[in-house]
Formats: sequence, structure tokens, C-alpha cells
Amino acid sequence: MKIETYIAQLLYRYQCVTVPGFGAFLTEIQSAQLNESTNSFFPPKKMISFNSHLKNNDGLLANHIANAEKTSYGFAVSTIAFEVLSWKKTLEENGVISLKNIGEIRYNSEQNIIFTPNDQTNFLTSSYGLSPFVSPLVKKELFEKKIQKIEDREPIALFEEDAKSSNSFLKYAAIFVLGLGITGSIGYPLYKNQIETKTLIVESEVQKKVQNKIQEATFLIQNPLPAVTLSIDSAKVKAVEEKAMPYHIMAGAFRSEQNARKAYNQLIKDGYKARMLGENKHGLFPVLYGSYTTMREAELAQKEIQKGENPDAWILIEKL
Repeated sequence: MKIETYIAQLLYRYQCVTVPGFGAFLTEIQSAQLNESTNSFFPPKKMISFNSHLKNNDGLLANHIANAEKTSYGFAVSTIAFEVLSWKKTLEENGVISLKNIGEIRYNSEQNIIFTPNDQTNFLTSSYGLSPFVSPLVKKELFEKKIQKIEDREPIALFEEDAKSSNSFLKYAAIFVLGLGITGSIGYPLYKNQIETKTLIVESEVQKKVQNKIQEATFLIQNPLPAVTLSIDSAKVKAVEEKAMPYHIMAGAFRSEQNARKAYNQLIKDGYKARMLGENKHGLFPVLYGSYTTMREAELAQKEIQKGENPDAWILIEKL
């Protein structure tokens, strides 16, 4: 049985997949990347790494294999152990093993395990269907031409009636100027006074229209809506709050609910905001050190727990 197929399936859903007696594959989300020199864009992805010190059986891989193969948990554990022996033998003979869609594991000169991930597989489900692409270079001249076209457009008149009124007034003023040119310098003061009077009239009309527009845009609520009384279900609020904290630090998963309850009570005594989840589809009762809103908060708490309480504590990301 090739267990790397089941490891790859779990890497889509979990941050840590442990192969008992061999090591653990860890995932870390990397944001979208831009290569400015080539104008290449790369979607967000899960980066895969390997830790040969995490070898304890957490039951995740064995339960997944047992469910997929419709066999017992004990048989799945035995299958994993047999596959691990085969991997170690291949490493000793060939110096490298290749795990499909995951990567390659080899020994270096000091007989330490080196892992090279497969860059062709993206285990981040939210990036499904996204692939790297190269964007053509956008030239600055194209934007300048568009801006120039916008500037060359004719301005929009705010008050069409005023514009028509002003044009009519200018026509009459031009005829009046021609008449004054005939009468000579005697009629100039009269012409000047009429121009000023007409200008004041136009400005006054424009101001009135502006005031009318402002008044039309003012709203007065005569009958305000009655106040709404909200009733809050505390149980639903608690469920929503827990749903908003999808990052859990795992303390362990127990087959016995009684053992899980003991572990939970001990964590509460130790000062943790522990939680005990219901029985999952693998027949296990997970116990958590705590739940967190963001991945950053969970990682900080995980480091503290690994330093003092449990070096093998890992983060479970609950699907929202």
C-alpha cells in the first residue's frame, strides 16, 4: 500500500500529518508572490516541510487509512509501520525516496534527512484552479493618452437653463455694442451700466437655483421608525464565537471519553482555556489546549506550550 496517497489527502485539510516512527509533514500558508523581474504572479499556496523529530502516533493517518480502506485501526497502524521500514531500507540503499505529489527525502553527507517539496502541487484548497501567470508590461504612455482624452472632453453644464440664458444675453449684448459703436463715446456709460445690471441679475438667478438644489437635497424624517428590541440567545452567541475561532491547539485525541474528560480537567487546573470536542468520525474525543481567532495567535500559543508542556502540540485548522 502506498501511504503517500493518504498523506497527500490529509495535507489539504490539516497543518500536520505525522507518519509514526518516521516523521511529520508540516504545512505553512504562503501569500501570493510577485516576481517583478519577470512580471510573474504566483497564487497563495501551502509550503510543505518535514520534521524527523515528530514521530509519535496521533492517530490521524491511521484512522484515515482505516476508513478509506474499510479496515481496522490496528491493521492500518501495521501497514504504516511496514511502509516506514520500506522507506528506511530504500534510503539506506539508494539514498533517496520519492513520495508522489509530496516531494523527495534523502540523506545528506552527515546522514541527516533532507526534504525537497514538490512545487507542482498546491495543497491550499482556497487556491484551487489558480495557476501562475505572466502579465504583459503596461506602458505609461497608454495611461497618459487616456488622461488626455478625458481632458479634451467638453465640460458638462451644471445649469442648462442658465447657460441658455447667458448665451441669449451675450447675443443681445453684442447687438447693443454695435448700436453704441454708432452713437460714439456718449453712449458708453449707459452700455456699461446695463452690462453690470444684467450680470447681477444672472448671478442672482444662479444663486437662487443653487439654494433650491441644496434645499431639495435636505431630508426631514417626520415619522421615525420605532426602536427594535433584540433578544439574544446566549447559546447561539457562544456557538458563533466558537465558530469564529477555527485554529485549535491539540492536546490529544482519546478513544475513551472518560480519559478525554480527565485530560480536559487537568488542563483546566493548569490554567488553560481548554475545550473538549465531541466524538469525531474516527471515534476519537479531541481535547484542545485552546482555540484562537487567527493563525498568528495560535502559533504564538503553540510555541509557549511546546517549550514547557508538550513539544508535540500541533495546530488543527477547522474548516469554516
